[in-house]
Amino acid sequence: MPGQGPAAISISAEDIESDNASADYAVVPLDQNTVSIVEAYRPVLFGRQFGNVAGGGRAATVGVGDRLIVNIWEAAPDGLFSSAQGKSVSVPTVIDQSGFIFIPYAGRIQANGRTVEGLRVAIEERLKGKAIEPQVSVLVDGNESNSVVVVGDVVKPGQYPLSVRGSRILEVVAQAGGAREASYETVVTLKRGRSSGTARFEELIDFPENNVRLAPGDNVLLSHKPRTYSAFGAVGQTKLVPFKTKSVTLAEALAQVGGLKDFFADAGGVFLFRYESADLLRRVRPDLEGRITGETFPVVYKLNFRQPNAFFMARSMEMRDKDIIYVANHPTAEFGKFLQLIGPLLSNVNTANGLITN
Repeated sequence: MPGQGPAAISISAEDIESDNASADYAVVPLDQNTVSIVEAYRPVLFGRQFGNVAGGGRAATVGVGDRLIVNIWEAAPDGLFSSAQGKSVSVPTVIDQSGFIFIPYAGRIQANGRTVEGLRVAIEERLKGKAIEPQVSVLVDGNESNSVVVVGDVVKPGQYPLSVRGSRILEVVAQAGGAREASYETVVTLKRGRSSGTARFEELIDFPENNVRLAPGDNVLLSHKPRTYSAFGAVGQTKLVPFKTKSVTLAEALAQVGGLKDFFADAGGVFLFRYESADLLRRVRPDLEGRITGETFPVVYKLNFRQPNAFFMARSMEMRDKDIIYVANHPTAEFGKFLQLIGPLLSNVNTANGLITN
């Protein structure tokens, strides 16, 4: 028979729900235990991927391209760096492509990779015996080598320096003026060397583990990607629906497409299709441990609206981007289609029999 999708029995057949290695998706009844596990789950794949690369506070190092201001003081007014204005001088300099800086009377000094304190001591050592009891301070005017690039849908894209204590993604995005669009419609992509990871912007706020520390040379991209879900089958309207708020429950999603279609819908065959984290699936279906492969696995949540508590489950289950709602046709609706198909044939046969009889 023609139809908009499979029957409920085809999706939740016993051989699929059982521990069958040949099944390529898992069916999970949507009950209170399942909803509680899904609500409490904390996605930290993004944080786990990058969290251990950049540590906490670190010594400030300088590198090629950094702009420095070297201040030199002497103990006597007739020293090398003394002038009519005082016994000190400021020497602006830039670390060249070879990683060196030039200081008068000290010559070329290796600066690339050194800490600010290490470079200060090195300059003092080179000036001893030439300047009178020299004292040196090094200020970083532009720490280009310890910076990250923030681009995309931010107010002020550009290059931003990392603080000595370590900067996290949200801090750098805040320096760039924040996201242009709503946080629940923004995706963050972190590129570090050959590694890349993506997370919803709100996941960095809701789950601090994902707000990882940045490393020099990181690239942060913010992209506007509105969330949507699709509704098929025996619903009031089959369509693609955008998220209009940060959170949308399954009950609200069904209401937005006109609910279950009267005379057609199987109230016991309401399904939610999505790719779920393998770690979460192991918690709701520990019996499927041997079947679960990879980081994500296709899951079908089944809801029976013939039971009154199903409405509470639908109210608690939150939708995600690219979710699919499917409501199966009731078996009697399929039989009704059959009668509509053969009705004209029976009418034609009756007419033909009447003509022959006459």
